[in-house]
Amino acid sequence: MSEVAAARKRKVATPASRKTAAKPAAKKAVRKTAVKAVAPAKTQRTASAKAAPAKKTLAKLPAVAQNKAAKPSKPAKALTTTKASVASKKATAKVARPAKAVKLSEPIATAKRAAKPATKAAAVPAAPPAPTAKGVDTAAMVNRLADDAASNTLALNPMAGIRVEDLGEAVQSLIGAVTHQPAKAMKAWGSYVTEVAKVLTGKSTIEADPKDKRFVDPAWRDSKLHKGLLQTHTATATELRRFIDSTDLSPRDKARVHLVASIYIDTIAPSNALINPVAIKRARETKGKSLVKGMKNLIHDMRHNGGLPSSVDKSKFEIGRNLCLSPGKVVFKNEVLELIQYNPKTEQVYKRPLVICPPQVNKFYALDLSPEKSLIKFATEQGVQIFAVSWRNPTGKQKNWDMSTYVKALDEAVDAARDISGSDDVSLWGACSGGMTAASYIGWLAATGQKKVLNVISPVCTLDPENVRDTSMGLFMTPESVAAIKANVKRKGFVDGAEMARVFAWLRANDLIWNYWVNNYLLGSDPPAYDVLYWNADTTRLPAAFHADILDIMSESPFIHPNKMKILGQPIDMRKAKVDAYIVAGITDHITPWKACYPTARIYGENSVFTLANAGHLQSLLNPPGSAKSFFLSGKATSATPDEWATGAPRQEGSWWPHWINWMDTRSGPKVAAPSSLGNSKHKPGTAAPGDYIHEK
Repeated sequence: MSEVAAARKRKVATPASRKTAAKPAAKKAVRKTAVKAVAPAKTQRTASAKAAPAKKTLAKLPAVAQNKAAKPSKPAKALTTTKASVASKKATAKVARPAKAVKLSEPIATAKRAAKPATKAAAVPAAPPAPTAKGVDTAAMVNRLADDAASNTLALNPMAGIRVEDLGEAVQSLIGAVTHQPAKAMKAWGSYVTEVAKVLTGKSTIEADPKDKRFVDPAWRDSKLHKGLLQTHTATATELRRFIDSTDLSPRDKARVHLVASIYIDTIAPSNALINPVAIKRARETKGKSLVKGMKNLIHDMRHNGGLPSSVDKSKFEIGRNLCLSPGKVVFKNEVLELIQYNPKTEQVYKRPLVICPPQVNKFYALDLSPEKSLIKFATEQGVQIFAVSWRNPTGKQKNWDMSTYVKALDEAVDAARDISGSDDVSLWGACSGGMTAASYIGWLAATGQKKVLNVISPVCTLDPENVRDTSMGLFMTPESVAAIKANVKRKGFVDGAEMARVFAWLRANDLIWNYWVNNYLLGSDPPAYDVLYWNADTTRLPAAFHADILDIMSESPFIHPNKMKILGQPIDMRKAKVDAYIVAGITDHITPWKACYPTARIYGENSVFTLANAGHLQSLLNPPGSAKSFFLSGKATSATPDEWATGAPRQEGSWWPHWINWMDTRSGPKVAAPSSLGNSKHKPGTAAPGDYIHEK
């Protein structure tokens, strides 16, 4: 039986039935090993509660995670959010929002540590054996680069408002802490000097994190020089972090300083210099050719990549040759977008079509990369009629395009899809910032009394930005910074996606800069050929007015606070929106954290299903059937908090795609004969997919 057919036999468990369904699996797992789980947030204060058995949730853990949980270990790292404010705001003026839990539930935290990317491109070599005495296999580094960078893809989030000046202010906060708290600074300096003295005399026992892949080469332990460099670097990082923790800075300022300190620590790592033993060995093996190639790579990036190391070998990919291969035609086009209808793959199709509204910061073809991971290909094979929006790449001439502009263009595309399919309404897909556009459109439809969208699918989308303001993505959002950014962008007319990507890279410097620095320059290797990274580097521009609207959404939370935002002159109140929703998040997603995505399901109301995949930001989207490591939790979003939801949501093995198709099956109308041709007399088929706008630079 196919995975899709099996999924269609399963039904989303109701809150009452979930517990009953989970017991057999839980008991079976308990017979294998015993674990302890962190109790729900309300009972975590007592030691006895922390040791409570987790029989009902044990079945959700992979075998590896269960074995780890059986051993004494440090508590799982918790994702933190601020407490919900329920008394200070008028209850009638807000959409119900779940209380924000303080700690990550143990099942999810354990699964998060075990989670791996769901898919890899064929171009990336398979993971090699563990490093031997000869050092780190460079193929392993290329493989790791692809995995790490795929977890750090660019997205519209509070990062869209970070300035270099904001990072400078964090540095000033650190300097201020040193000058205003000299006793603590001297104590930290003394501890640091003492530890360095131990390093110089060979008496230091300080060690780097054994999981840090930068220092797995045996030379970092066996060579006196390399061991000393690594211990000094570890001492620097340790004492700097201890000092920051000891200061009287506010929690938010302390978090900002920690972020800037981490950038500094990653920058001065000895692995970034030619003293790196892997680079030395590579130079010997190639008789210096790796150094020459590395210098050529550096010169190329200085000229063509803004001075940052290239993250992908762009020469290996071409749209229409090995990307975006699903056949279709442009059936509607306006100044803002093209609408592509894809060829049906079945004799019968669902009458109600799916319209895909992609993010504006990247091009739409993330859902149609290689055929083996194409969601468009998968959905059409299940009988879903697909219409995908491809946004135009704006210039300064379109600086006044705002959210209303995009919503109006999207409405025209939806009307075209309805006319071609003969359906009165559509299902609407909106991922990441595309989910914000979709929500704005649905809110506008509700305000005007129109019923054109019956269902919404919104992966990795945060409609309640208050949940991400305390993450590294939102630490620098202040009224002053927002005002300054708006003024700067307004003068230029647009935000360059490449510039946003550079800022984002520094927030994940170890993964997105120094990994490639070592690979491209010190080892003289080419950057990986990975389709996800090619797509991520294929950025677009954002009009100044639209960028300003995004910043307002981040700071004012209009999807939670009714009438805070107007679309085409209509105030938006999401309480009026009546749609079924399927919301997806990733356990290891730090761009749109899963606990920040859960409120999105609550915003859409009682008919929302929340699905949590064991993957990161983009991998939770590119989750085709077939991966033995894939699993997900899914259930109705009826629980007040994400932790409560996670405790009751049943775990299911495999990809969530078939589960989503099963959900779509009852919401896509009757099956009808597949169209023999694309478009209709009013909307004649034009340019072949993926259209013309995708090629605009």
